[in-house]
Amino acid sequence: MPMGYFKRLEAFAYKIICIGRFLGMLDATRVQIFWGIGMWAMANRLRRQVVIVVGFCVMSSQVAAQQLPAELQQAWQNTKLSDSALSLVVKEVGGPTLIQHNATVPRNPASVMKMVTTWAGLSALGPEHTWRTTVYTQGPLSVDAQGSLQGPLYIKGSGDPFFSVPDLWNLLRDVRMRGVKNLSRVIVDRSDFGQVATDTYAFDGAGDRPYNASPDAMMVGFGASRLVFQPDPQNKKWVGFVDPPIAGMRVDNKVEWSNQRCPGSPVVNTQIKSAPNGTTVQASGTAAGSCGEFSVYRLTMGQEAFFNGLFKMIWKELGGTLAHDISAGKTPGNAQALVWHDSRSLADQIRVINKQSNNVMATLLLLRIGNQLNGSGATVASSENAAVRVLQSQGIDTSGWRIDNGSGLSRQARVTAQGLSQMLDVIWQSNYMPEFMSSLAIAGVDGTVRRRLRDDEVQGRAHLKTGTLRDARALAGYVLGSSGKRYIMVTMVNGEGTAAVRPFDDALVKWLAEQ
Repeated sequence: MPMGYFKRLEAFAYKIICIGRFLGMLDATRVQIFWGIGMWAMANRLRRQVVIVVGFCVMSSQVAAQQLPAELQQAWQNTKLSDSALSLVVKEVGGPTLIQHNATVPRNPASVMKMVTTWAGLSALGPEHTWRTTVYTQGPLSVDAQGSLQGPLYIKGSGDPFFSVPDLWNLLRDVRMRGVKNLSRVIVDRSDFGQVATDTYAFDGAGDRPYNASPDAMMVGFGASRLVFQPDPQNKKWVGFVDPPIAGMRVDNKVEWSNQRCPGSPVVNTQIKSAPNGTTVQASGTAAGSCGEFSVYRLTMGQEAFFNGLFKMIWKELGGTLAHDISAGKTPGNAQALVWHDSRSLADQIRVINKQSNNVMATLLLLRIGNQLNGSGATVASSENAAVRVLQSQGIDTSGWRIDNGSGLSRQARVTAQGLSQMLDVIWQSNYMPEFMSSLAIAGVDGTVRRRLRDDEVQGRAHLKTGTLRDARALAGYVLGSSGKRYIMVTMVNGEGTAAVRPFDDALVKWLAEQ
């Protein structure tokens, strides 16, 4: 046969082998088909070509050749991150997968984990689920002429993630309106949860920052104090005070005055000093007077101490008295409900959790799942197991997952891009899709992406959840293409220098919006 025939046949074999490699079909048997035709010369040449082809196809498994358009290839290369650091899935809702890379590798999703917790909660509990905080008396209400309650007052917390200082004030006002003035004992029942308190300094050493707040069944206002700084232009100084003004809490204000033009939100450094006679917040830094009054929020004490101090302050303001200190305990079976507070619905609460990426609210929701499915004494571990069971019952592959505390504020948390994309597909087909979608941040409009993706072609077209830790970045959600098709995207990178992925993530969202 003429050499040209061999060359044409060889070129054809080359194409078949490479296509087979892309489709996952290349094996030794198929290569041997070509060898078996008795043309030893071509077989020898093909053997050498297979090495080249396989090498080329292995290279093709890298992100740059994973069906990415040129502009996305360049955006990824600009990150200078290793391809092995990235997991990526892009697919049509209910349709084919367009791009995937390392889709089954478990990675830390940072706050994208909140999507998992909020969906597990929404599907297990329903959008109208609420938390009830109840005040009980020991038996029927019995108050003497002076307003003294016979027996203890019990308060049973349910872990309401958004229970606020005004909510507690209204609850105690309702108690006063029923003639109760003088209390002998107050017992707080946190038995819906087991041991769930955390060391707020353990994660990153910033234990006074609200994002590190510890969960608690009787949490009020996230357990955070507001430090208020008022300008005194005449004396060129800042006047600081704390809100709520819990007894024994004070601000040691060393924030210095500056005459410069306000550069933005002032940065204040704080140190919390606890002593037997109270808590002192030492504040330092420099703030421009032109910035005007500003506030910062800090965790000044543990959740239990914060609630106790807050209760005493409010009860005193309402004209009540308390003979003994507040203690922990269980509500007896014969106790009578006196007043109660019902929370916002779960559908409302997940909008705060996802749009604002609130960590402690996410953990409290996870614990609520455990409490409702397994009973009282819920812990992070038991609640994680309950949430995984909910997801697995929907056909979601949770292999390699670790939900941990449900917020993503964890070094141990892991999910896969493939599993997350499956979950987002399940959500889209569910009855609760509108409630979940409304909880995600809208590109260029609100939440954690309000300052991103504000281009005309993408603003408002993507519903997303961001995730950011020192060594992890993630972005996941839905993007509406110009064609009317809806796309699911999940991207996660772990390792050093992950902040460099942001332009690539933004380019990916823009590209999908244009499809």
